[in-house]
Amino acid sequence: MSAVADRIMKRVRGKGRGWVFTPKQFVDFGTRGSVDMALSRLAHAGDIRRIGRGLYDYPRQHDKLGALSPDPGQVAQALSAQSGDALAPSGAAAANSLGLSTQVPARASYATSGRTRTAKAGGRSVTLKHSRAPVLDAPESVNAIVQALAHLGKGNIDADAIGRFAARLDDAGTRALVAARSAMPGWMGDIVLKIQASRRDRSCREKG
Repeated sequence: MSAVADRIMKRVRGKGRGWVFTPKQFVDFGTRGSVDMALSRLAHAGDIRRIGRGLYDYPRQHDKLGALSPDPGQVAQALSAQSGDALAPSGAAAANSLGLSTQVPARASYATSGRTRTAKAGGRSVTLKHSRAPVLDAPESVNAIVQALAHLGKGNIDADAIGRFAARLDDAGTRALVAARSAMPGWMGDIVLKIQASRRDRSCREKG
């Protein structure tokens, strides 16, 4: 095994089974050509798996089923890291996870600050869709709320929804959400203030 390949495998093993990655994750190990060659050889040897164009993973293993399909979320993260774009749950997925919608997305889809694109990995399609709502440099819980708000729309946010949003936030998440109001449409920023107030009321009740 070459020195570049050895360093790549050390990093891959450190990330653990299920990690999805691109050559960009190893640019500090050598030239792009040497990294591509090392990845190709590692895939040929079965140490890693090529799952799509410029995409590889360190597959999770099942005792009976063998190598498992890559996790769509890991694929999305790898694509996002490759392009340098921010990533967030799709609005539909976020609303469903918050209990505000019974709609379950049929396909793996994520919101991105970059262009809309679809990648095939391990026989599955993963879509990154450009978000008109801001995708923040913030915890996933904060981005999930922003995307859910955009998905549900101005006229569909009631007191129950505001309470559910507030319940998902800690103090740091609340501060991050409020700080991002300037990047949001006016109506969404107003909802954020109501979420902040609900979070404050919840904290007071818990302390009392």
